[in-house]
Amino acid sequence: MRTLKIVMGLIVLALFLPMLSGAANGDTETIRVAVYKGVQSVRINGIGLEATSSSGSRLDLSFPLIVKRDGTGLSVGGQNLRSLKIVSPGFVQVNGKGYRGTLEIYPSEKGLLVIDEILLEEYLVGLINCEISSQWPMEAVKAQAVVARTFALYQKQSRKNLLYHLESTVYDQVYGGSDIEDSRAARAVEETHGEVVSYNGKIIQAFFHSSCGGHTEASENVWSLKVPYLRGVECTYCMKTPSVLWEQSLSPQKIASLLRAAGYRVAGLENILVKSRYPSGRIEYLDLVSADRIVTIPAVAFRKIIGYGVIRSTDFEVKLIDDAFVFIGVGYGHGVGLCQWGAKQRAEEGFSYREILSYYYPGTRVVIYYDE
Repeated sequence: MRTLKIVMGLIVLALFLPMLSGAANGDTETIRVAVYKGVQSVRINGIGLEATSSSGSRLDLSFPLIVKRDGTGLSVGGQNLRSLKIVSPGFVQVNGKGYRGTLEIYPSEKGLLVIDEILLEEYLVGLINCEISSQWPMEAVKAQAVVARTFALYQKQSRKNLLYHLESTVYDQVYGGSDIEDSRAARAVEETHGEVVSYNGKIIQAFFHSSCGGHTEASENVWSLKVPYLRGVECTYCMKTPSVLWEQSLSPQKIASLLRAAGYRVAGLENILVKSRYPSGRIEYLDLVSADRIVTIPAVAFRKIIGYGVIRSTDFEVKLIDDAFVFIGVGYGHGVGLCQWGAKQRAEEGFSYREILSYYYPGTRVVIYYDE
């Protein structure tokens, strides 16, 4: 529930974010991305690397370099440091993966925290092929570039006092460094340079997901907070997605074990019943039936507990077959905002990226946040 509370808090912040000024410059706008969290060590390599300590002193280190957590600090080439900063004229390799920008390494509660501070436009080029394929129709790739830029700037504003603005995972946006950059991704970013989605002059919280399964979802049905531009809209476009239909089989014992670990008192799980659905078709509440009780649980909580990659959406049917619960559903993700596979199909049918964005975020428009 901690992640849901964080997301809800970020949406609330939309009411207080600054108005778009257009004063920023795309050549200087940066973003801080947590690219590794909780790892016990990292291997750093590259050409022309320069390393400095937390005090700003230049360090004489040999690369490749292994950085480990050591007590409350870092073990770096036989030295104990509070933090480490590494810059390169080209790329810094972390565990064999290339990153642009400046790398910072800190000790964290569960290991190491590695942050990449990178120009926002360069970050977007490396992000495209992590979220979709740059080989999709160009208008769909442009839509993803604008959405990712919007999401990143919103998070930067709302997390401006934190050590980093974004995680490189599905909790924010998936980012894998510079190794999968290509010319089509770069073209989409360049041709939408500085563009963001706005509502009433403010940057929106541009949620997106893989496929909605026929209808996107209103924000209040996922995070209990109504946002005017995050309304559910009909979307039959993603129904041609290869993975729109999914099936999963789980034992009652496995499900009950995961639920108990999350604090739900479930033992001897006998049935799972759909209690209610939203107009979109997604489930609102499930009833977990045991011999001595019925436990009601929000479907979004059930999906999180069982696993986002296991229960791909909350639009499913469930049956008990041969001592296993079989889930058959459609869509992948929370269903709020842009449907990526829907955007692909709409682009194939001739819609521009601006038309795609205005459909999935009603009442918004695309504006310039910063100039060249």
